[in-house]
Amino acid sequence: MAELLLELLSEEIPARMQGRAAEDLQKLVGDGLAGAGLTWQAMRVLVTSRRLALIADGLPLATPDIAEERRGPRVGSPEAAVDGFLKGAGVSLGDCEQRDTGKGIFYFAVIRRPGRSTAAVVREVVEQTLATFPWPKSQRWGSRSERWVRPLQRILCLLDGAVVPLSFAGVTAANLTEGHRFLAPGAFAVSNAADYLARLAAAKVVVDAAERRRLILEQAQAAADREGLVLRADDGLLAEVAGLVEWPVVLVGSIDQDFMAVPDEVLITSMRSHQKYFSLLKADGRLANRFLVVSNMQAADGGKAVVAGNERVLRARLSDAKFFWDTDRKQRLESRLPKLAERLYYAKLGSMADKVERLVGIAGHVAGLIGADAGLAGRAARLAKADLSSEMVGEFPELQGLMGRYYALNDGEPTPVADAIARHYAPQGPGEACPTEPLAVAVALADKLDALAGFFAIDEKPTGSKDPFALRRAALGVIRLILENRLRLPLTGLFTAVHAQFRVVLPRNAADTAADLLEFFADRLKVHLRESGLRHDLVSAVFALDGEDDLLRLVARAQALKDFLASDDGANLLIAYRRAANIVRIEEKKDGCSYARPVLAERLSAPAEQALAAALGELAVSLPPALAGERFGEAMTALARLRRPVDAFFAEVTVNCDDPALRENRLALLAEIGPAMGRIAEFSRIEG
Repeated sequence: MAELLLELLSEEIPARMQGRAAEDLQKLVGDGLAGAGLTWQAMRVLVTSRRLALIADGLPLATPDIAEERRGPRVGSPEAAVDGFLKGAGVSLGDCEQRDTGKGIFYFAVIRRPGRSTAAVVREVVEQTLATFPWPKSQRWGSRSERWVRPLQRILCLLDGAVVPLSFAGVTAANLTEGHRFLAPGAFAVSNAADYLARLAAAKVVVDAAERRRLILEQAQAAADREGLVLRADDGLLAEVAGLVEWPVVLVGSIDQDFMAVPDEVLITSMRSHQKYFSLLKADGRLANRFLVVSNMQAADGGKAVVAGNERVLRARLSDAKFFWDTDRKQRLESRLPKLAERLYYAKLGSMADKVERLVGIAGHVAGLIGADAGLAGRAARLAKADLSSEMVGEFPELQGLMGRYYALNDGEPTPVADAIARHYAPQGPGEACPTEPLAVAVALADKLDALAGFFAIDEKPTGSKDPFALRRAALGVIRLILENRLRLPLTGLFTAVHAQFRVVLPRNAADTAADLLEFFADRLKVHLRESGLRHDLVSAVFALDGEDDLLRLVARAQALKDFLASDDGANLLIAYRRAANIVRIEEKKDGCSYARPVLAERLSAPAEQALAAALGELAVSLPPALAGERFGEAMTALARLRRPVDAFFAEVTVNCDDPALRENRLALLAEIGPAMGRIAEFSRIEG
């Protein structure tokens, strides 16, 4: 068995492209080898800022021989048919056998193809992979027509220790690679994967991305401990920095005390986005005047010059941030509102100023429904987007909302108003906590509901995998805000009220928009509840009830339904329900009429049908108050009492009896089961 080692050495690969490139390399090479009939025992891909490498173990030295048999035309067929068969099979008539198949004598061609050397297959597969590699962005260099993410410098390709003679973009494969650009420059030869990994490690290259992340985190934690501080967790930054260095060395730098009056979030964002620095925190969670830089150098002076250079660059960066902070506070937040009229929200929905006017009305309406101060909610909504016109948010868009809070407090706005401004975008993902203060909840709901109603009203709904306005995320945000804060907000009325806030002409009316949104929310709720084990069909069964648009009540009802169906009574009653529904449907189709008609008590002759009618009558009495009081467990208990009468009916009563009057009455009785159970859920939507 042979080992394949492939390395593609180039100028620096952007960190954001490295993970996908590793996946693509493994897929393209793996699919190519498999398509040629080659198998392997293990395959791994390694990536750094300068190299993509693939190691495959357990490859055979050649592809297997292939014998293929093809049946041709009958002996004696027209010459043209025989010639066509011979040409397609690539054989002569003398190579064919004549066999009696029982249906006549036919020509058979046995085509044997000898196996190919694995080296030849690898050459074809790798050259094809390089020629078609799907980089998000690529470039040409020199006079070459081939493209790669950055100029390709070397190709190392060994199969069982021997060089595979392939080439791409004027670079011919060899057994050479290079170490760290500065710490171990120059080429050296390797003989196999183990030698490759060992010699790169000696040449100051950690070729495994996961190992680089581990080393960076380990060094960063140790540095924080030495400083008596806490490392601010940032998995995204850790992954990015691991893609920028081949030999990570973590160093500690200092932030000038003059900048520490600037909000922590501004300093952290500036260091993270511009310089890729990690932040260190004090025990109370406030930012310390220390930062961590991940160097790609092991300097003789212990990194003093590297730290000094980074501190110098950071001073310039933070000077800009401090300037924005000082400049923005000279102007009241409210005075920035007129600038929002110059900022387009969406062509069919008006400017950002138009959106703000809607938010004021929506937030006030929602506040009244959830017990928040409508005046303060309107004030927070009016100022929520004002920081978009600030210098700081222009430089750091990710700070929108948060800077609005600081500027509002600077202007003397009430703290709840400022907090609502900061939190009105939340939650923007499953990992972000929901606002809990009523004022913040009202404004956060207003912002998301405005987007949902507006884009649905102009028929700009998500389609397939496309969701350019993040409406799925907005709907999940609304769902979380309602459920986690246990708000009683019937959705249809809410959607209608939001639609009424638009002053532009909308193509779709409020009723149609609300109906589409309700269906959209049903799908989003299924996604949200998936992790809790609540099946999507149960959510559909409850959402299908007329007028059921209260998310809290809906989830409670679906949970009770789940528990009920998990019991023997529930499972058996569901089977009986389907049997009854099928019988009624079949007979209605055959008779051309509906059996949704009153049951005549005088025609209930059998004890089992009398018992079923009585049970349905009792259910009609006990179910409404339980449902009205949202005692869904009690409602399910009442429903469970229907199981035995239904079972007895099917065991003892012949529905399609000879007496037409009895038959019609029994079908009418069965037809009552669906509507009776349908007060709890639409059982026809339940799967399994």
